Amino acid sequence: MSEATFTFRVDAALKDQFTTAAKDRDRTGAQLRRDVMRDFVRQQQEAAEHDARFRRQVQVGLDSANAGRLVRAEQVEAEFAARRAKTRRELDARS
Repeated sequence: MSEATFTFRVDAALKDQFTTAAKDRDRTGAQLRRDVMRDFVRQQQEAAEHDARFRRQVQVGLDSANAGRLVRAEQVEAEFAARRAKTRRELDARS
């Protein structure tokens, strides 16, 4: 892995607080900055993957609806009412 230097300006008080917090955790400021950068990159990748997955799911739903494969609202309500009733019976049986 090649390395590069990353230089930026920060308020002196913030730098001192950060350095103290890093030392309290037996880490250097550089180690923590790398950790923060890795976490940020990972979060962005996960967000992009989630967005792509969500968009694919929406497209599947749109394609299905456009093809006429729809479920009536009454049918969905009835199915979930039955599920709720079953769950209530199971919870009542445990009490």
